[in-house]
Amino acid sequence: MDEETRYEAVRSRDGRFDGEFFFAVQTTGIYCRPSCPAVTPKRRNVRFYATAAAAQGSGFRACRRCRPDAVPGSAEWNVRADVVGRAMRMIGDGVVDREGVSGLAVRLGYSSRQVQRQLTAELGAGPVALARAQRAHTARVLLQTTALPITEIAFAAGFASVRQFNDTIRAVYALTPTALRAAAPRGGGAGQATPAAGVPLRLAYRGAYQAGALFDLLADEAVAGIEEVGGERGGRTYRRTLRLPYGAGIVAVEESDHGVGGWLDARLHLTDLRDLTTAVQRLRRLFDLDADPYAVDERLGADPRLAPLVAARPGLRSPGAADPEEFAVRALVGRSAASLLVERYGKALDAPCGSLTHVFPEPGTLAGEPGPVGELAAALADGRVRLDAGADREDAEAGLLGLAGVDAGVVAVVRMRALGDPDVGLPGVDVPEGWRPWRSYGVRHVLTAG
Repeated sequence: MDEETRYEAVRSRDGRFDGEFFFAVQTTGIYCRPSCPAVTPKRRNVRFYATAAAAQGSGFRACRRCRPDAVPGSAEWNVRADVVGRAMRMIGDGVVDREGVSGLAVRLGYSSRQVQRQLTAELGAGPVALARAQRAHTARVLLQTTALPITEIAFAAGFASVRQFNDTIRAVYALTPTALRAAAPRGGGAGQATPAAGVPLRLAYRGAYQAGALFDLLADEAVAGIEEVGGERGGRTYRRTLRLPYGAGIVAVEESDHGVGGWLDARLHLTDLRDLTTAVQRLRRLFDLDADPYAVDERLGADPRLAPLVAARPGLRSPGAADPEEFAVRALVGRSAASLLVERYGKALDAPCGSLTHVFPEPGTLAGEPGPVGELAAALADGRVRLDAGADREDAEAGLLGLAGVDAGVVAVVRMRALGDPDVGLPGVDVPEGWRPWRSYGVRHVLTAG
């Protein structure tokens, strides 16, 4: 999109582009999402940015009306397999917060300077600025939805010091942390939740969303001990345990329908609140919340075979995985065998929650298993096969195909789900080239239709 096209999207308050770009107004010092309901600024006063971090780095603060920091992420990062796309997925997963820019660079196979240069050239912000914008959003969520002390929130959001936290909140929101907490929307303000009650979240998505089809799939795949789907269709709740960098977590996501461009209601219970950002990003990948359904439906709807399926289910998602390594093992052994692995090797929760009793075992724990499961687990544990958010998909596929018992069907499913590749065909499913770059969505339409 050129800048004039972007401005037309702003004039029409087009929600399709929320998260795809941001615009800032020089006369007010504020940046917004394209669908902001405020009066459209004059073209000469508008500047466009690829990321919220770039707008913040230029001195603009977030609009309090449209909350641009809460938009879905750009679908571009899921499609792209280059360094910038992989870096954005890893920054979202909290790699910079945990390992620094040097750790991000090592995972990408580049120097820190090269990563900084490529991100800044394309996005207008380097990895530190991008991670800072993400920490600010996490802090706002905690300030406005929990009664946690501000000092605890600072470190839970990933800040190195309270002073850094205070300075960032003032720069991004033009408010002190205390004032930002007091400005919480009515009905969702601070004190509504405690750590014991979990952190309530609204997981935003763009366009139409077929929650029913996705919850059907999750119910069919649920592994006893770590997952469950309860309730009546249309109002179900998906609950599962999470293995996170600093501890375990339990999440509950509602099959809520908030319309086009809405959100899914969720609640997170975490052993360590430093895992909040990582947990949210993994849920977004599982529920495919950063997808661009407009682009997907336009391409697939042009195919005569898929046109009626797309018309029947606009916005159908291609779900990912909450834990890529866990999913790879499940894809290899199947649901029943995975339940046995949980029972035998899973780490028990300190306090069981209904039928949720364990966290799926780590690859290192399964490495001693005989046969293909042990070989796959050993390869995941020692890094010969990487399935993290920024893994190179071609390298991962080659590594998996080199393991005993892992066939092309397993690799395709792992690539589609664990690695979030939107353009994968499945053996046995006729997938024409005309579906590119959204073959994973075309396959999902075919499978959902039965």
